[in-house]
Amino acid sequence: MDFIILVAGLVGLWLGTELTIGGALAIARRHRLSEFIVGLLILSIGSDLPELAVAIDAGLSGLAGMDASGVVVGTTIGSVVTQIGFVMGIAAVISKLTLPRVFLTKHGAVLLVATVLLFLVGLDGMVGRSEGLILITFYVVYVIALVAGGKPPDHEHDAFAFGGWRSWLLLTLGLATVIISSDFTVKSVVSLAEAFEVSQAIIAVLVIGLGTSLPELSISIAAILKQRTELSVGNIIGSNVLDTLLPVGIAAVLSPVWFERSLLVFDLPYVFILTTCVLLLFAIRKGLGRAEGIAVLAIYASYVAIKLTQL
Repeated sequence: MDFIILVAGLVGLWLGTELTIGGALAIARRHRLSEFIVGLLILSIGSDLPELAVAIDAGLSGLAGMDASGVVVGTTIGSVVTQIGFVMGIAAVISKLTLPRVFLTKHGAVLLVATVLLFLVGLDGMVGRSEGLILITFYVVYVIALVAGGKPPDHEHDAFAFGGWRSWLLLTLGLATVIISSDFTVKSVVSLAEAFEVSQAIIAVLVIGLGTSLPELSISIAAILKQRTELSVGNIIGSNVLDTLLPVGIAAVLSPVWFERSLLVFDLPYVFILTTCVLLLFAIRKGLGRAEGIAVLAIYASYVAIKLTQL
């Protein structure tokens, strides 16, 4: 039964992805937004709803101390590493990823600053409400600057004018299908792993980290197959900025979140190094090709291997 649910979940991911890409591209054309911006903002927020749901649930449940750190911060870091390492690597192996230097410099810098900010607020071992608000505010300011700096249309558009509401409906249905299918897929994989008596730690590192990133993986691969590489890169970068700031920020506002020292000493620095390597490859090699994608996947694999030795 779990295997059938897994297959159904994967099918749902691809069907939802088709709807999502169609809606996003229609919105981009209608409002003259670049596909990179659509991926960076609209798709990243939609595909990161599973991580946000975990954070809100943890906060509302009154989780604090080490438990909150494991649920919220662990999920956040695992998702970021998987997206920048595994998802970006797979995408580059399929097709070369390119990005204008101005976008690379601006949004890459924001991603690195967000990682450093998360490290700093957690340096004392706890993220309180005021620090959570700092993380949320940073993301809100980033989004406002992103929208304000976007290319305006030649004339006013009504989002619900003829054809407009259909695009938003298509996008909403697609994102909902992707998120629900992702949840089914993760749960079925966890059940299968438990049935085969696989360590819970291995599930957390491999299955859960990969599972919460299934929407990004699905959307990015589909975008590439449609030769929309900027949409793919924008989705990954936007998701990582959001994942680094909002889940911990929201959870901390609802209930203080504690940081495990190992996350500060090893995991967050690893995220910073991995992100820096990817951005440097983009700058030096003028994009990520198959060779660079394999290199990024190797760095991700080394992270997983190191985590496994900590069992």
